[in-house]
Amino acid sequence: MSFDHNGCCPVCQYAESRNNSEIDWKARSSELKNICDWGKSNTKSQYDCIVTVSGGKDSTRQACFVRDELGMNPLLVSCSYPPEQLTDLGADNLENLIQLGFDTLSMSLNPLLWKRLMREGFFKFGNWQKSTEMALFAIPIHIAIAYHTPLIFYGENPVHTLGEKCGSSDGNASQLKSGNTIAGGPDTLLPKDVTKQDSHFYYYPSDDEMKNAELRLIYLGYYISDWSGKNNAEFAINRGLKVRSDGPEVIGDLFGFSCLDEDYSIVNQLFKYIKLGFGRVTDQVCELINAGSLTREEGLKLVKAYDGACDPSFIRRFCHYLDISEEQFWEVAEHYRNQTIWKKNKDGKWELQREETNEPVSDTRLWNGEHTVYS
Repeated sequence: MSFDHNGCCPVCQYAESRNNSEIDWKARSSELKNICDWGKSNTKSQYDCIVTVSGGKDSTRQACFVRDELGMNPLLVSCSYPPEQLTDLGADNLENLIQLGFDTLSMSLNPLLWKRLMREGFFKFGNWQKSTEMALFAIPIHIAIAYHTPLIFYGENPVHTLGEKCGSSDGNASQLKSGNTIAGGPDTLLPKDVTKQDSHFYYYPSDDEMKNAELRLIYLGYYISDWSGKNNAEFAINRGLKVRSDGPEVIGDLFGFSCLDEDYSIVNQLFKYIKLGFGRVTDQVCELINAGSLTREEGLKLVKAYDGACDPSFIRRFCHYLDISEEQFWEVAEHYRNQTIWKKNKDGKWELQREETNEPVSDTRLWNGEHTVYS
């Protein structure tokens, strides 16, 4: 992540440009219309485009926007978790999205290899999602080539939501494969007895394959003026999306509308907190602060109270799924703990050091039980 001369990250810079009405949304709308016209003219199938989905808030907004606002006939493409990992909530939400009237192609990969690669990612990188995100991003590309449907819509540009460097800061998603998690492909994870043929859908198609297929990858969120996690969730909930009922002290999530199709992302957010000192709550309050729905002081209280929260039951289930002990889990966690920001107190417990107050995380409970902290 890079910062400007004022110490602002790309996420805040983009939010400021939106808040100050510096974006020409009419020009972006015209650009998107041209992209859609191109997609309709260049498809060789019955579909105008492909929309990548999971069944969650963002993909529900994307699918309906493409069909109802842009007048496109999309094929929804989903990389599904294996049955052992997929939550009932995730299955219900994908079913709900399909019931809204879409053709959907859902691909679930070999669950034995899936689990092996998750283990490799966990032990080598402290990130079990490394391999699963490779499949998540590669599968729609393979489908687009196979179905001769060259226009692919993704959600938000990570530059604007995460500050992650992965190509341009506009709607062009062609460099998505250079993102932090999937860069380099699965070669760093594959056990010696696993062939490239066995792991085909974890590999991004080659540049030549993509060029020959004349693919065009687009971040749809770049073109939607009110795109946000909050707005997308409200849109999807009004169309049948089910969300979590757990409080933030259990899942480290203020609203319960993120990553609904499996539970181990909660564990991964704990690891992000250990590595970087912030988790999903920080992401959420930053969006609310930038939108003017929360003050920085209110956001800081929420971060101190709930960021990195992960009920032990999720850790136990994660360990059972990967067939590892809880001792192994915490050995890996401590290996990746960033000790420039974590210090042990006099009782031998880790405390996150904060520049503003240098105080440990508070136990204050601010959750009101209604899935909202904004007006």
